[in-house]
Amino acid sequence: MKKIIYISLLCALGLYAEELKVFSENFRADQPKGVSVFTGKVVVTKGLDELNASKVTIYTDSNRKPTKMVAEGDVSFYIVTELKEKYRGKSQRAVYLPNEREYQFYTKVDLIRIDDFRRVKGDKVVVNTIHGHASADSANNEPVMMVFTLQDNNSTKKGTSK
Repeated sequence: MKKIIYISLLCALGLYAEELKVFSENFRADQPKGVSVFTGKVVVTKGLDELNASKVTIYTDSNRKPTKMVAEGDVSFYIVTELKEKYRGKSQRAVYLPNEREYQFYTKVDLIRIDDFRRVKGDKVVVNTIHGHASADSANNEPVMMVFTLQDNNSTKKGTSK
């Protein structure tokens, strides 16, 4: 019975573990510093999330666990929060903090929440994938823009005449 419980726990933990996979044209690393640099059509996947960029730098701790990922150059992304909200968008720079499960997007950010077509444009947009919190800031006195898609209830009603 103990073996069955132990095996069940191991299988359950394996379901929650996600791998960070990186595909690129070039790679270099400095293991003592804990820095890996990927360049040339970089694609990073983690579960359902995908991030594309020209350059991605991954910082690791002494146990070689990623602590920070920085993507630069024509960044595009698709992310799914733990609340199952789906986002896609683009920016010039992105930072992912795995311990906080937070994405930070910088410079010419265009983020769309696919589920309800909310769109945010700004120069800094942060999405926390655990709680679904998001925030946006602008730069150079330009406004943050958020677009909501509204359904026109009047267009679905049929007129009645007597």
